[in-house]
Amino acid sequence: MCLSGLVAKNNMKKYINQGSKDTRSGFGAGMTELGQKNENVVALCADLIGSLKFDDFKKNHPERFFQIGIAEANMIGIAAGLTIGGKIPFTGTFANFSTGRVYDQIRQSVAYSDKNVKICASHAGLTLGEDGATHQILEDIGLMKMLPGMTVINTCDFNQTKAATLALADHHGPAYLRFGRPVVPNFMPADEPFVIGKAILLNEGTDVTIIATGHLVWEALVAAEALEAKGISAEVINIHTIKPLDEEAILKSVQKTGCVVTAEEHNIIGGLGESVSRCLVQNHLVPQEFVAVNDSFGESGTPDQLMEKYGLNSAAIIEKAEKVLARK
Repeated sequence: MCLSGLVAKNNMKKYINQGSKDTRSGFGAGMTELGQKNENVVALCADLIGSLKFDDFKKNHPERFFQIGIAEANMIGIAAGLTIGGKIPFTGTFANFSTGRVYDQIRQSVAYSDKNVKICASHAGLTLGEDGATHQILEDIGLMKMLPGMTVINTCDFNQTKAATLALADHHGPAYLRFGRPVVPNFMPADEPFVIGKAILLNEGTDVTIIATGHLVWEALVAAEALEAKGISAEVINIHTIKPLDEEAILKSVQKTGCVVTAEEHNIIGGLGESVSRCLVQNHLVPQEFVAVNDSFGESGTPDQLMEKYGLNSAAIIEKAEKVLARK
């Protein structure tokens, strides 16, 4: 899908598709750069070097790369131990295996112990595609954000994933970085600063706020352009950090627009939408609609087919925006 040229008001940046890339390659590019910049960064992989784009790091820094094999729980334990010697471990495997399979180890050895481990997870959500429901974890954000002290990041494109990877090396504390397999529009500027916990306002609007994360950020921009053609002014916010949540940015927007749509490639229970709801209930209650998977598992199919079937696209965001506007 090509955005014809959404221009934000008040001389804001213009976000244009620079060509499609997979977000996991952004992680790989970030790790390559970190390998050159920071000798304390080490990488651990659970038998998925190619899938996680660890190839360059492994080639250039073999002494700092550890192939653990299909032993994800062991990988988390080793990573926690490496932090004691001052290392900054980045673990890598599929999101399902990065969280659900090793939740006890993450809780006890990383979160409870406040270890400086970066849990990096590819192939998240429905866009894993044909591998099906057993691999398409849609609960991972909820699992990770409930752990005290855990930072949770869900990036939208190649550039932002690379920037987030670099930023995590300078952030002390346990963190979860979520990204995906399919190629998606790469639209965030390469020089866009990545500040953990700070939302990015992509487009100003006055009628409805659209808060999106991950692959749904681009779809939110496409939806905003279509809504503009209908005379509806949509404000679009990129929430790349789900925890800590930028409540200030959210409240500033909804106090202006009076309603909100949240969009995410995650279960409707436990994700971004619920975090936003808590913020609104505690501070400034306005109508909210959700674009998310409605408490179900996924299934096999192409990423595009699944996003269409489960209502995770610009058309669904437009529908929910019009619905929430009617509730104002």
